[in-house]
Amino acid sequence: MKLRPLNDKIVVKPIEAEETVKGGIIIPDNAKEKPQQAEVVAVGPGKLLENGNRVVPGVKPGERVLYSKYSGSEFKVGGDELLVLDEGDILAVVEK
Repeated sequence: MKLRPLNDKIVVKPIEAEETVKGGIIIPDNAKEKPQQAEVVAVGPGKLLENGNRVVPGVKPGERVLYSKYSGSEFKVGGDELLVLDEGDILAVVEK
């Protein structure tokens, strides 16, 4: 299934945090924090301004980003859990 987000919407796939800590302790699911890193899957064409121009999004598919903790709308597509964010919910691009 192909997704084509509208306007300044961005579809991301959250990246799960590691399940163990340095000491080898396994963290149960209910104690884990909600992930705040994700990989960009699809990007909309950008926000439409009143004069008819579009603002080009600052991210592109394949990039890893940090996003606000409780932002976006969650949904499942083909077994993958995805999240739709506004471009303003993205805080930073993670450089490798």
